[in-house]
Amino acid sequence: MRHDVVYKEQILPIAQDPYQNVTTVLICQNLLLRTGISHILSGTRFILTKESCDDMASLPAFTNNVPMLFIICESRPTGEYAAAVEQLKAQYPSARVVVLADAMEPETAMQLCRAGMDGFCPTSMGRHALVKALEIVILGETYIPASIGLMLLDQIRQGRAHPDNGFAFAPANDPAMLLNKLSDREAQILRCLTQGASNKVIARELGVAEATVKVHIKAILRKVKASNRTQAAMWATGHLSFSQDNAASLAAGE
Repeated sequence: MRHDVVYKEQILPIAQDPYQNVTTVLICQNLLLRTGISHILSGTRFILTKESCDDMASLPAFTNNVPMLFIICESRPTGEYAAAVEQLKAQYPSARVVVLADAMEPETAMQLCRAGMDGFCPTSMGRHALVKALEIVILGETYIPASIGLMLLDQIRQGRAHPDNGFAFAPANDPAMLLNKLSDREAQILRCLTQGASNKVIARELGVAEATVKVHIKAILRKVKASNRTQAAMWATGHLSFSQDNAASLAAGE
């Protein structure tokens, strides 16, 4: 699945220089895990700060060397994870936030992405995979493992609804959609994004120019307040109905 960084205004300044060091803060209570991550990131562009943060309460005030990346390695309930992510985003709007945990349910990943999480990395990842995932996040993209993405896609196709945790599918004329003022064409393209379709595939399916698709995607990102197409697709799972017939035809087109 390809996720192009197509909007220059959304590319982080650091992404323009692949050799620039990334000031990184590790929030982790587990000494063994903290030591392991420090070893993994040693020799990479991700430079851990000298300050050791056991939790959010011990997070120091960064004045001179503002962090570009926060890695949260604490075991928390979903609500506390979301609060931590929101707090970091409020204090450091330009920083990226990644959660490192043993596992994460798809619904939890969605909630944290809505809170501002830029990436989730399971502790089972290898060294090179983790570094590459962090690189993707620094480029301005959102990283989630393929396994979570596939489970989300399966839930979309089956039309499941979970009103108790906010993972619900609403009709296309839902007030939430009207609030964001999506046009019919934008709604069609957003459904395609939930299938991981490329701009080329979307253009072919809808019979429009690829440049037109890019313009619509830019408008969609603005209206749903998403920073990239991955976040927009995850937003869509909670606000758009999904036609399995459309899904089948799109898959056949790919």
